[in-house]
Amino acid sequence: MAGTGSNERLVALLSDQSEALSAQWVAKTLPSVTGRVSTAEVERELGELYGAIVDALRGGSLDHRSETFTEVRGLLLELSRNRARQGFTPSETAVGIFALKEVLQPALSGSGADITAFLDFSHLIDGLGLFTVEAHATTREAIISAQAEQLLELSTPVVKLWDGVIAVPLVGTLDSARTQVVMEKLLQALLDNNSQQAIIDITGVPAVDTQVAQHLLKTVVAARMMGAECTISGIRPQIAQTIVGLGIEFGDIVTKATLADALAHALRRIKAVGEDTVELGGLL
Repeated sequence: MAGTGSNERLVALLSDQSEALSAQWVAKTLPSVTGRVSTAEVERELGELYGAIVDALRGGSLDHRSETFTEVRGLLLELSRNRARQGFTPSETAVGIFALKEVLQPALSGSGADITAFLDFSHLIDGLGLFTVEAHATTREAIISAQAEQLLELSTPVVKLWDGVIAVPLVGTLDSARTQVVMEKLLQALLDNNSQQAIIDITGVPAVDTQVAQHLLKTVVAARMMGAECTISGIRPQIAQTIVGLGIEFGDIVTKATLADALAHALRRIKAVGEDTVELGGLL
């Protein structure tokens, strides 16, 4: 553990030369962020962080995980999140933190006692740098996850084709995650539009295997539970041969070759249901 002397020397140095050392830190960091972060923003971020580190050292600890470094960790977390959103890599973000060691090295390398203080401080900055990398990685994963969800949303639009008829044109591979999105959007659209007919168009799906067929069946069953009839369109000759070859059974689900055929079928079904309703009303 670092001794009290190390803390005292570090606090004295960082306090007495705060303006000069802080300016040098900014100068060493700027080249790696020029063009993406303004000088004023870097000065603000590092200035706040520098002051927080000095205050934490006054608390008598050199352990970055201690309670005295709570504010420092909070500032690093904010900085890491900002850098992740700005497109920086974890290494680029951490380098800016490690640069503070280079700034202090000349001032603390004059004697054996000061070298001890520098080693203690170096260990502290290493810990803060690793914390920054972890915070950056966590934020980046969250950003990627959010972007993936947005892409799923964009790749599964629900279109109102007619009063009472909606369609979901699918393009690309249909996996479990995407099936869930399709199901949720389809069911919500059925409710919002008060639709009785839903068309799932797979013209843009490159291939249909057993897994894809199961995903389609789950979506159809979910729609039926909402009181809607489903038609699957886009059954090309190659797709039909594959389905037959795999022995996949769609049961009583209506399938059509084109979206136009599916829409015509859906309109006939709506008309038929309307006529039945009129006849039932006359009997009552």
